[in-house]
Amino acid sequence: MTRRTDAHPDLTRPEVGAPFFSTWRVGTPERQRKAVEAIAATWERRPWPAPDLLGYHVYTGHDGTTLMHYSQWASEQAYEAFRKTHRQERNDEIDTAVPGIERLHLGRYRRYRSGVRDGDTRTPGCIVIVDIEFEGPDPDRQRAWVDAVFDALESEAKPHPGGMSAHFHLSTDGTRVLNYAEWESAQAHIDALAAPGDGIGSATAEWQRVQSWPGLKGSTVSRYDHALGLIPG
Repeated sequence: MTRRTDAHPDLTRPEVGAPFFSTWRVGTPERQRKAVEAIAATWERRPWPAPDLLGYHVYTGHDGTTLMHYSQWASEQAYEAFRKTHRQERNDEIDTAVPGIERLHLGRYRRYRSGVRDGDTRTPGCIVIVDIEFEGPDPDRQRAWVDAVFDALESEAKPHPGGMSAHFHLSTDGTRVLNYAEWESAQAHIDALAAPGDGIGSATAEWQRVQSWPGLKGSTVSRYDHALGLIPG
């Protein structure tokens, strides 16, 4: 049985051995809404596909054109079995309801480090995805860069109160880092970016080190709303 939930995922679940992130381009806010409805209908009318799929969540991009998908797998082998037996029929049904979806990228990751405010019980009002790309694969560089980010965060004298958590994931190909950050609201994140010294990227030596890391190729920042959660029920 497949059950819908409004709860945000717990990114620190120890059973999650293979977190996957993917992006679809659907074109407009109306098509975002229709695609989310089609995903929900397609999944809810079918049994939950595998016990090793712990949760599947869909997010609407604030750009009005994209969807992000976050799936929590126990292992890559479990995902591969799903891909061979269940994935295409579900995608075909969704594509019938919303033709022309562009599936841009499926990223395979492992969570490396998380930072969470102690005792914070707020529900996130915005998910911020920071996608970092490096010049070529280097797992040691991935980990060292994330460690440097934590050093920089700890150097902040006055962290912005709107930030709730940060969950850093390393791509299995060694070339990317993805930070899934929970914020109180989109406006809180916008305000933090606009006010260096109040929680993100202050003009400190620690942040300058992060921003000028050798081999750093580029980064993107995207904001999303949690639109759909599916779990076994």
